[in-house]
Amino acid sequence: MASSGPLATSFEGRHGGVRYWVKAELHRPWLLPVKLKKEFTVFEHIDINTPSLLSPQAGTKEKTLCCWLCTSGPISLSAKIERKGYTPGESIQIFAEIENCSSRMVVPKATIYQTQAFYAKGKMKQVKQLVANLCGESLSAGKTETWNGKQLKIPPVSPSILDCSIIRVEYSLMVYVDIPGAMDLFLNLPLVIGTIPLHPFGSRTSSVSSQRSMNMSWLGLTLPERPEAPPSYAEVVTGEKRHSSLAPIAAFDDFERVHQGPLFAYIQKFRFLPPPLYSEIDPNPDQPTDERPSCPSR
Repeated sequence: MASSGPLATSFEGRHGGVRYWVKAELHRPWLLPVKLKKEFTVFEHIDINTPSLLSPQAGTKEKTLCCWLCTSGPISLSAKIERKGYTPGESIQIFAEIENCSSRMVVPKATIYQTQAFYAKGKMKQVKQLVANLCGESLSAGKTETWNGKQLKIPPVSPSILDCSIIRVEYSLMVYVDIPGAMDLFLNLPLVIGTIPLHPFGSRTSSVSSQRSMNMSWLGLTLPERPEAPPSYAEVVTGEKRHSSLAPIAAFDDFERVHQGPLFAYIQKFRFLPPPLYSEIDPNPDQPTDERPSCPSR
């Protein structure tokens, strides 16, 4: 099957379907050919994280009931959903306000419909099926009801098919007011059922990426080939600084006279001496030193 565009999603409807299969034949001399046919499923991915599918959907309608020459007050309906695109398993939060100024008792409801359209030989057949619904509380005359995010869950259904020339599958959310003895007041909000779910942090991807690149910019700095040796004690501390550091000690003569122990004298003796050089020889070679075990040679 040759196709110039993307393949439509596999679908089975009342008047037709979209099916895919692969055939293989093995021809052998002097033997019958071996044939094999295998069906497979195709999904045309629909990403609901696009701006057109993330836009809110809303509408308002009003209706006045008439009975002969008597006219009652209007029935108004306003509804809104957060976005247009959803995936199976998600719940649609419905925000609606229904005001009943008529003399009848009405019931607000919401329904998800699937509409299948089949095109062949210049003709079209359409099938409308109920997918999910919910029912609100009965609303008496002069009352108002508000839905603050009333949830309607989407069951497992086929994704929308919008780019196929022979079959089209669309979805819609109908929020309506059931009016006994009269035509219902309804409001249709279009839906698109996709395959790639909503990413809650999608709007922050660009900002996080730019921040990460800024934080990692220090990796571009070049390091010296060989680390420099630390400065010697004589380069950092001059003779004047050593004498100035000894000056405050005289102010604590009384404190030193109190602590005349051997340990305190030992600390004061080596307090301001520079560290020994590696080339210096031990002045007391006769004293015992710590013996450390060495690794035996092989």
